[in-house]
Amino acid sequence: MKILLTGGNGQVGWELRRTLACLGEVVTMDSKTLDLTDVAAIRRVVGELAPRIIVNSAAHTAVDRAESEADLAYAVNATAPGVLAVEAEKLGALLVHYSTDYVFDGSGESFWREDDATGPLNVYGASKLAGEQAIQAACQRHLIFRTSWVYGARGANFLLTMRRLMRERPELKIVSDQMGAPTWSRMLAEATALILAQQSSPARGADRPEPWGVYHMSNAGETSWHGFAAAIQALDGEACTARLLPISSDGYPTPAKRPPNSRLNNDKLARTFGVRLPDWRQSLALCLQG
Repeated sequence: MKILLTGGNGQVGWELRRTLACLGEVVTMDSKTLDLTDVAAIRRVVGELAPRIIVNSAAHTAVDRAESEADLAYAVNATAPGVLAVEAEKLGALLVHYSTDYVFDGSGESFWREDDATGPLNVYGASKLAGEQAIQAACQRHLIFRTSWVYGARGANFLLTMRRLMRERPELKIVSDQMGAPTWSRMLAEATALILAQQSSPARGADRPEPWGVYHMSNAGETSWHGFAAAIQALDGEACTARLLPISSDGYPTPAKRPPNSRLNNDKLARTFGVRLPDWRQSLALCLQG
């Protein structure tokens, strides 16, 4: 089985290169080998490879920068997934795509379900929602996994930034009124591989309903960014003595507005595939163990 993986050098893509290797031949593309703003290039690559599965982990994830470069954000997060969906439909291939909690407006305190009304607050969230809609309109066999607060042992993310700043500064002010679940990129990759193994297994009954659609996939539990930072500090094996001060979102203004409630309900994923990611604290501890 041939699998086309985009965004292979990103946080999630780097992990997917390893977890998907057991399922077949993984052909990895990154921004240097496939420009996702080039529609003709996307069509050519998919047509030449003719994969059975396309896993799109590439995205424009610079949330604040997206406010000033909306055209680029929409090209990568909306137009490109739509083109991949059209090409996947032509081949009868399965398209796997990752989306975000930022498609919601962040109101209330309940855990968001897949069928709750969307209402993104920023360009990044709006572009990711447009990508979801483009896939749903063009490709029947699709799995869209919405996740939240992704981090890992490589790349640019909150975990690595905090570990560095805690060593450089005596005091850090961190937002405490935005709630969500930090999600380890390796957990996303492992869960994806488990689900794809189910779909390609000969043991999968032909009478089972098709699982295509949108699913929430995040680590369990909830915390604030300040709570996340405090957990990092507590688990960090090296000297990390910075004082962590909780502040409101108003005290840390950013170009892009963030949703105050990013909690995702993952029950549909568990019901359909029997997969549930562990509590965020457990995953963080494993990540910091190396």
